[in-house]
Amino acid sequence: MKVDQSTVAALQGLSPPKGIGFKIQKIGHVVLNVRDVSLSTRFYVEQLGFAVSDVYPDTMVPGGMVFMRFSPDHHGVALVGSATIESKRSEMHHMAFEVATLDEVFRARDRLKAAGVTIVYEGRRRAGCQIAVEFLDPDGHHLEIYWGLDQVGHGGYVRPPNEWAQTKTLVEALTNFPPGQDTSLADPSLSKQ
Repeated sequence: MKVDQSTVAALQGLSPPKGIGFKIQKIGHVVLNVRDVSLSTRFYVEQLGFAVSDVYPDTMVPGGMVFMRFSPDHHGVALVGSATIESKRSEMHHMAFEVATLDEVFRARDRLKAAGVTIVYEGRRRAGCQIAVEFLDPDGHHLEIYWGLDQVGHGGYVRPPNEWAQTKTLVEALTNFPPGQDTSLADPSLSKQ
């Protein structure tokens, strides 16, 4: 299906039904199929700082299953060792992880580069205006570490497209920023690396 201007307008006009009876609070967790559960677990623990909460052996789940956390929740990401091919990203475009400071995005990018991880994008995209580094895990899943995602304002206000300030590097994002986004680094030397 082609998304033309009338489709854009129709989609933007959608709103949740009244009286639905529940409200989603957050994405609870994501479970990914991977080819090698040990290799992928090491990547998420050693490169992203996740902690392992629980592990199922093959006798419980074919290929094994690892539950990992990055918050007090028991798991935010789980891996199942049942994939037979690398991800083609047809089932999920990407998964994103928020960090508390812009400095952390720079440090994450530097760590991933040093580890030889494939970086597919860095900088600021458009809608949402978050500054991010995007990369691939060992199975080709597209991941993102970001900071500064716009918050929806009173009455559903979102930043207009003419304020998005897209960039193609993290350093460019420091000097070409949308109104109201403070891109000061606590450690300015990070922009020199």
